[in-house]
Amino acid sequence: MGSIPLKTITLRYAGIFDFDGFYAAVIDWAKNYGYMWHEVDYKHKIPSPAGAEQEWRWQMTKEVNDYISYKIVFRPIIFDMKEMEIEVDGKKKCLTSGRIEITIDGTVLYDWQKTFMGKWLPKKLGKIYNEYIFKKELESIYYDQLYYRIWNLQAIMKKFLDMQTKKYAYKGYLGEN
Repeated sequence: MGSIPLKTITLRYAGIFDFDGFYAAVIDWAKNYGYMWHEVDYKHKIPSPAGAEQEWRWQMTKEVNDYISYKIVFRPIIFDMKEMEIEVDGKKKCLTSGRIEITIDGTVLYDWQKTFMGKWLPKKLGKIYNEYIFKKELESIYYDQLYYRIWNLQAIMKKFLDMQTKKYAYKGYLGEN
């Protein structure tokens, strides 16, 4: 099995935000694009006077076809986390105050079913297939598709945290709405 990693995307925000809504938005994005979502890791550190620290590691995977799959590892960390109750439109709402840092790592996995694993002949055939036949398609189609999907996810997070305008630069790039 081979892999092509994408460049890490980092997003930082400090202030008051709705973590439950943020969590739901990420899961909704994963479902809309056909990704399986797994919470791989969760850490909660003992609170200091500044607040608690919580860290998650979420993994989203998608089997594109029999040969290609995508993996996105998503790591939000909240520092100085404090829960607070705020009144919004006459209703009380529980929000989170703190600093959040989110890193997103994407990887295109090829031969995820390990078709070309085993003795020397399958390995040789796999090497020929990957380097000469499939290389252009792998880079120009699958790499780009995952790359722009991750930027779409980052734009949704920024929009949710109210960090940018309501426009999305790559909207429609992949022929989707």
